[in-house]
Amino acid sequence: MAWPLVGAFLCGHLLGFLCLSGLAVEVTVPAEPVSMPMGKTAELSCSYSTSVGDNFALEWSFVQPGKPISASAPILYFTNGHLYPTGSKADRASLLHNPPTGGLATLKLTDLRPSDTGTYLCNVNNPPDFYTNGLGLINLTVLVPPSHPLCSQSGQTSVGGSAALRCSSSEGAPKPVYNWVRLGSSPTPPPGSMVQDEVSGRLILTNLSLTSSGTYRCVASNQMGSASCELNLSVTDSSEGRVAGTLIGVLLGVLLLSVAAFCLIRFQKDRKKEPKETYGGSDLREDATAPGVSEQASVRADCSKGLLEKSPAASTVTTTKSKLSMVV
Repeated sequence: MAWPLVGAFLCGHLLGFLCLSGLAVEVTVPAEPVSMPMGKTAELSCSYSTSVGDNFALEWSFVQPGKPISASAPILYFTNGHLYPTGSKADRASLLHNPPTGGLATLKLTDLRPSDTGTYLCNVNNPPDFYTNGLGLINLTVLVPPSHPLCSQSGQTSVGGSAALRCSSSEGAPKPVYNWVRLGSSPTPPPGSMVQDEVSGRLILTNLSLTSSGTYRCVASNQMGSASCELNLSVTDSSEGRVAGTLIGVLLGVLLLSVAAFCLIRFQKDRKKEPKETYGGSDLREDATAPGVSEQASVRADCSKGLLEKSPAASTVTTTKSKLSMVV
């Protein structure tokens, strides 16, 4: 019997303490995240139950996704009967009911922007009600259609090679999904030669052929809309490239031979036009040919001289005949 009496005694003292010290503040916010299109107005519902006193205060704050609650920044606060918007959202933030002393503290945020996505904190403070933290959290997502995506390609775009096509939008909430399609009436690629990832926007093309060439379109989409970009893929035949290289080499070789032959012919013509070597007056030799005398005459003279030198008898006879003639 002693334990029931002790329990009743403790409960009585606890209730008396609560009556003297105040009641707990209860804050109610939506359990599910809130989504709203960009440019629209969001109403973030927050209600509370407490006996509003002279020290009642309300604060709304905001924290970006991925950051701790302690990093939140004030949007507006109400105290001493006055409302004070603050921060970068001050010109767009207000209370749906002002003053918020009737148990409703709903935040109204106009002209929503992508930067408004994050967590909003509704904090009610009513001393001496300190038995709960008086805090409610609301997650807001601003819906944004995908921005114009950027298409790019990489890899070896030759027959038998592989290529990767990429597609990405810088904006879009929720995050866009990507779908690649091939335009035109080209033959359908073999199964497994086209593999795409809708999350990353990547398309892998394997075992490329000349029929793989064409226009590919990437469509980025979410519940707010879609946007697309296109890319022209050109697959080349490496064997054709080798043939073209060989042909170019042959043509260059023929050109070099032609230039060499032209230079040789030109050199021979110039050599024939060069003047023959002559001797000056100071360089005359005894056996030199006089100017104007042909080489044939010079040869005859040399031959005659040789005959005269080898026939002394003939010289004597001539001299004798000459003397005889003079006597007669």
